[in-house]
Amino acid sequence: MSFRLAALSLVTALSASAVAAAQTTQDFDVVATIPSVCALDAPTLSGGPSINFRGLNGTTLEVDQLTDPRTLATRAASARVTFAAVCSFPHTLVLESESNGLWRGIGASAPSGFADAVPYDAELTWGPVRERLRADAISRHINQLNIAVDEAVSGEVIVDLDIQAGASNARANAPLIAGSYQDTIRITLEPQ
Repeated sequence: MSFRLAALSLVTALSASAVAAAQTTQDFDVVATIPSVCALDAPTLSGGPSINFRGLNGTTLEVDQLTDPRTLATRAASARVTFAAVCSFPHTLVLESESNGLWRGIGASAPSGFADAVPYDAELTWGPVRERLRADAISRHINQLNIAVDEAVSGEVIVDLDIQAGASNARANAPLIAGSYQDTIRITLEPQ
């Protein structure tokens, strides 16, 4: 009998050991890091019909007719340009006009009575932010708007461009001197 009892004790001990092994747990951590990144896609023309713009060709937005053919005064124009964007941390958004208006290419100044630059407004919307840059075309220089955004944002950077009829750097409804007019608008998302 004692042999049977010893064998039964051994089987019971082995079974208890297997149950104890099945209940053992081990924790391990899974970690990941999200980098501080901002990304900005190529521009698209959107938000309904644009007024007096031919469209967007790559990164160039071209005004269809900058002047009224009878008076040579500035014609009104407006468009909405959007950029898909994401910024995973608080950041600064910079909207910059390289020339502070649409300026005629480098050359002699405009003759008396003519204008050689056109002012415009660029209204920017990004997450909780809505600000306006006024490129007044009074003098040619960099004009920029710096906006602190204290949160991560994902969505679209929206820029609404607006050129008023008759706007110029001379006087209202002044005729524009012949030439090619341009400005570069730059949008930057950067760390604060």
